[in-house]
Amino acid sequence: MFEQKKIREILTTYRIVAVVGLSRDTSKDSYRVSSYLQDNGFKIIPVNPFANKILGEKSYSCLLEIPIDIQKAIEIVDIFRPSNDVPRIVEEAIRLRRKHGLPYVIWMQLGIIDDLAAQIARNAGLEVVMNRCIMIEHSSLFQKPE
Repeated sequence: MFEQKKIREILTTYRIVAVVGLSRDTSKDSYRVSSYLQDNGFKIIPVNPFANKILGEKSYSCLLEIPIDIQKAIEIVDIFRPSNDVPRIVEEAIRLRRKHGLPYVIWMQLGIIDDLAAQIARNAGLEVVMNRCIMIEHSSLFQKPE
């Protein structure tokens, strides 16, 4: 299937993920997924205006508040925010892409769907994965059965 092939390519090529909506609450999906990503060799950049540090990484209030040297490294923007927040996040990612040539991917987690924002992102040259969990996709592709 084309989409699985594309997801495999994304997850083997890109390793630096800005996680928008990363919670400090260890029981939340965003925390568990981000911890999994760290454990599997990804660098995470937390985006949460209400936290200073999450999972040992400095947290930022929004994508545009991340220092430029770090902005220039973001490859995937993983969104853990309600669908109505997606257009603003996609616009910020597009602004970063215009400035730095990346990020390359907008990833909307399970249950997060915004077809218009996805099309705007694609028109700006970004790959879009929507309504999929990055941890589930990674583990199904790369984890060896025990």
